[in-house]
Amino acid sequence: MSVTAPQGFAAAGVAAGLKSTGKPDVAVVVNRGPLKAGAAVFTSNRAKANPILWSEVAVRDGVVEAVVLNSGGANCFTGSFGFQTTHQTAERAAELLGVSAGDVLVCSTGLIGTGDEVFRAKVLEGTTRAIAGLTPDGGEAASLAIMTTDSRPKRTVVHGDGWSIGGMAKGAGMLAPGLATMLVVLTTDAVLTAEEADAHLRAATRVSFDRLDSDGCMSTNDQVTLMVSGASGVTPDPVEFAAALREACTSLATQLQGDAEGASHDITIEVTGAASEEDAVDVGRSVARNNLFKAAVFGNDPNWGRVLAAIGTTHAAFDPYDVDVSMNGVRVCTKGGPDRPREEVDLTPRATHVGIDLKAGDACATIWTNDLTHDYVHENSAYSS
Repeated sequence: MSVTAPQGFAAAGVAAGLKSTGKPDVAVVVNRGPLKAGAAVFTSNRAKANPILWSEVAVRDGVVEAVVLNSGGANCFTGSFGFQTTHQTAERAAELLGVSAGDVLVCSTGLIGTGDEVFRAKVLEGTTRAIAGLTPDGGEAASLAIMTTDSRPKRTVVHGDGWSIGGMAKGAGMLAPGLATMLVVLTTDAVLTAEEADAHLRAATRVSFDRLDSDGCMSTNDQVTLMVSGASGVTPDPVEFAAALREACTSLATQLQGDAEGASHDITIEVTGAASEEDAVDVGRSVARNNLFKAAVFGNDPNWGRVLAAIGTTHAAFDPYDVDVSMNGVRVCTKGGPDRPREEVDLTPRATHVGIDLKAGDACATIWTNDLTHDYVHENSAYSS
């Protein structure tokens, strides 16, 4: 049931006509309490969509009563009309739910730069119908309504000791870090303060969504929201809750990786032996964003030279001539030179592991990415502009 698995939540997803396919495109997730705490993290892109501008302010008091999400239109670079549309969406939801508009977050996803009176009317009508159809079993319907180029919904549930965490996500392209990467709603019936929720969410996204770097493109609409109902009545052990939230976020992040636009390989880049975690992330991301490396993996070519060339562009501390690289368990490079024959590496499976040992310290980090394929280029060249 994804976001409605924890106690105290209701959700719905409806088709409001925003998508030409007629598929569901408006979702609402409501916190029934007794707690109404919440936290959110947002894209660090300076070009922010209207829902981001609204939600950044709305979440400051740590109260989140509901989240309204639409696909089929990003409502970004649509001027004052677009911001008014977001404001009216929150007001419509608040009126129907009997809450303050300032406690309703709004999320949008889809094409940038489009929006008119018809779009606004459909979003508002969809919000009205979704709220009328709210149900404790509506998490799956909501997860379908937020999809754009996704081929499948992304959902997760993690159970703790008397409490649970649920979540849903959308995203198949423009997956690059900026505090959050795509639209995500997480829910928990554990007892937490807004401050605790914020701290846990930032810690979890740092090592999950922030480590997903599918295509190096950062969206204008990225938002991850955590809603706290406290309906279980259980105050969790902080360490246990932190681990559970990381698990939920990692599950959703890897589901997003597995559905990345046009990808034929899911690449896990594990950097070890770094002087610092920052260095490990920098090195892993340099490989994840290297189109030559990604194209080689698409061609099932274990071209480790492209890995070394990529990490050489970073400012991380290491000796380029004392680095080991392995691909799917075969060490193809040691001390910056050839090791096992390339023919021993099998890159035909979708799951691909690249290990990089910098031999400069004890820090490590993992970055998730995908290969660069013909299908990715085709899908993004055919996407309407």
